[in-house]
Amino acid sequence: MSNKMPETGSFFQRDRDWHPPAFTPRYKTSVLRSPQKALLSLDNTISEITGPVFGHNMLGELDDDMIHNFAKPGESAIGERILVYGRVLDERGKGVPGALLEFWQANAGGRYRHKKDQYFAPLDPNFGGCGRTITDEEGGYIFRTIKPGPYPWPNGINDWRPAHIHFSIFGNGFAQRLITQMYFEGDPLIWKCPIVSTIPSREAIETLIAPLDMEATIPMDAMAYKFDIVLRGRRSTMFENRKEGN
Repeated sequence: MSNKMPETGSFFQRDRDWHPPAFTPRYKTSVLRSPQKALLSLDNTISEITGPVFGHNMLGELDDDMIHNFAKPGESAIGERILVYGRVLDERGKGVPGALLEFWQANAGGRYRHKKDQYFAPLDPNFGGCGRTITDEEGGYIFRTIKPGPYPWPNGINDWRPAHIHFSIFGNGFAQRLITQMYFEGDPLIWKCPIVSTIPSREAIETLIAPLDMEATIPMDAMAYKFDIVLRGRRSTMFENRKEGN
């Protein structure tokens, strides 16, 4: 626990040139769900600036271990065992403590535990495919899982999703809410994926690719991938001698 008071200032506006546009016809589902009218820019409200607040007492013993959190006693999920770790930072490079990370993924064969998943790959009875954790005082996090497999999807005639893990992040305010995906270094399917291709720049795409970190592996157990996540940062108070604020 920390005695530091949480920051409460407004957040920077999102850089929409960095994020993919809402309407990208090659990614078919974006056509119907993209806004039909021009977006409006509004300042942060009090409810967006403050909260939510999460504590480690909300976590279960195995919430951050997807190898075992759905497995029968004495058994474990099938697949390549990995660690995923990193820091949740804001745009100023400051760690975001107390952020809730929720993650979900397909199993080693590329299939989700979801009744509408139509891929023929088998389900793993010992893998639930979801977990969660909360960042420490420096914004750090870590969890264990198996490396997910790629899978086909009905966007095009022969479109495949690269191996990936979904992330949902709640920072120190609702305006920091982020849903994103992590990909794996060296996967050739990344550059063939219609969803990935909606992102405007290669530099932005590369921030979603987790490098293999052999220094963080657990010998004879699990390889490690490092994935840092950047949320919106706080704007500093405007002073008379620095009207730009930051």
